[in-house]
Order: sequence, then C-alpha cells, then structure tokens
Amino acid sequence: MLQFLPAPFRGVAAIVYVALDTIICAIPIHLLAFTKTLVPVRAWKQRCARNITTIVKGWMWGIVLGLKLLAKIEWDVKGLEGLRRDQWYFVISNHRSWTDIVVLLKIFANKIPFPKFFLKKELIWIPVIGTCWWALDYPFMKRYSRAYLERHPEKRGADLETTRKACERYKDMPVSILNFVEGTRFTEKKHEKQQSPYRNLLKPRAGGFAFALSAMEGKITHLLDVTIVYPQGPIKFWNFLCGRVSRLTVHVKEHLIPPEFLRGDYLEDHAFRERFQAWLGDLWHQKDSLIEELRQEG
Repeated sequence: MLQFLPAPFRGVAAIVYVALDTIICAIPIHLLAFTKTLVPVRAWKQRCARNITTIVKGWMWGIVLGLKLLAKIEWDVKGLEGLRRDQWYFVISNHRSWTDIVVLLKIFANKIPFPKFFLKKELIWIPVIGTCWWALDYPFMKRYSRAYLERHPEKRGADLETTRKACERYKDMPVSILNFVEGTRFTEKKHEKQQSPYRNLLKPRAGGFAFALSAMEGKITHLLDVTIVYPQGPIKFWNFLCGRVSRLTVHVKEHLIPPEFLRGDYLEDHAFRERFQAWLGDLWHQKDSLIEELRQEG
C-alpha cells in the first residue's frame, strides 16, 4: 500500500510504526511483569507469563502487517511441515543481520511455541525493548574474552549457569529456545580473524547449546536447524526497513537430537564435549554447503 514511497521515507515510516507498536504493547507487558514479580505464587507467575507471550505475539503480528504495507518481499520458505505448538524445540540459525530475528519470528508464528532468545547482556539497556525481553524471561548472556577469563577464572562458566537458571523456568510449558550459536553476527572481518573453516559461517559455540539441553533434562528432543540466505547479498536492518529486500530464502531442517546429548557434563566430561562439538560441526558443514547451493540458485 505504501510501497510507492521512496526507500528512505519507507524506512522512517517503518521506524515510527515499530516504535508505536512497541510502546502500545510494552505498557501491559510491564504491568504484568511487575505483578509477576510482586506475587510469589507459581500459578500466578505462569499465568502472567502466558499473557505476556500473547501480547508479544500480537506485537509481532503488528510488525509483520506493517512490513507488508511498506515492502513487497518474496518469501521462499521450506521445511515448516509437521511443526507443532505443543512440542519443545531447540532452534539454531546462522546470523547475518538483526533482520534474522524478524524473519524467524515471522516464519515460526503460530507454528511452534513462541521462541526464547539467548541475548547479549548489553541488549537489556535498549529502551523499552530490553525490559520487555526481561519480562519474557529471555536469558541475557555475558561474554568474557579469553584474556579476561585468564585474569578472572572464577567467571568461567558463568554464562552457562545463566543458561541453566533460565531453562529452569521453561520446564512448565512447551517452549522453543533459539540460539545463534555463532555468538555474533557474521562479518568478513570476524570470519578472517577466527580463521573459520566454513566459507559462509563463523565457528559455532557449542557450550550454551549443550548446557541448555542438559538443563532441560530431556524435555527438548527436536532440533530445528534454520538457514537464512539473502539472495541480494549482505543486508543491513535499515535497508530491510526501507523495503530494499525483495526476496528471502529460508530452509528449516528438523532433526531428532541424539539421546546421548540430552544429558551430559559439557564442562567436565572431555569425551562428551568432543562428541558434541563434532556433531554440531557436522551440522555446520552441511549448512555451509546449503548456503552455497542456495546462493547459486538465487
């Protein structure tokens, strides 16, 4: 409807629309989060959590509707058949842009339980949205450099403990836990610095993934491996808002997680850690090849 506007105008309109949608939904979310904190009754906390999730689904529906008005995108999505809203899932994906989050929420809407994201701790300071993520019980991860851990060994494993505590809250109702296992968005500079063995991906970080599976104590048995490709090349979120993305390709592969990986001591069991890393590495090599194929098709 508004696709006739010049791209920068559409970008500004998208920002204003998203801001208004976010503020409107954030008010009841914060009220529910406040009462959930005040009333120490488990049934009440669960009810508040369900209501917050319902509001966030409405927020996401509004975002998707707004983007439809501002941009015409051809969606090439495969692999969503047979997904269920009463099933626990672990979702992993490659990570190129903030746009990935919108893409994942859009394709999985009403097909699986609303995803819980692993977020960098710094994101909690984003006005309004940060506290909404906190209200949704999203785990905020603090990443430490190797040099910092050498100076402060007591911090080793702190992010995994955060994962365990967050997952404790996910056992009472079906949930999808989403983790960008690369740990950060892909850039050529990061790829070169890592000396990544993959052409289109950074090295996957297996620790948080393995620890979350263990913390869920066998509840999560299904893995959704998502591959997102932008046929037009690397895309910035601003360009997405401006309607400069005309096509998106998303492939979803569902796997049964090997039973041996549902419980295990990733930190202390060296043999388990090696097997888990090898399994994830094999999935990552398959994803790397798939990205090459999809790019050639695009």
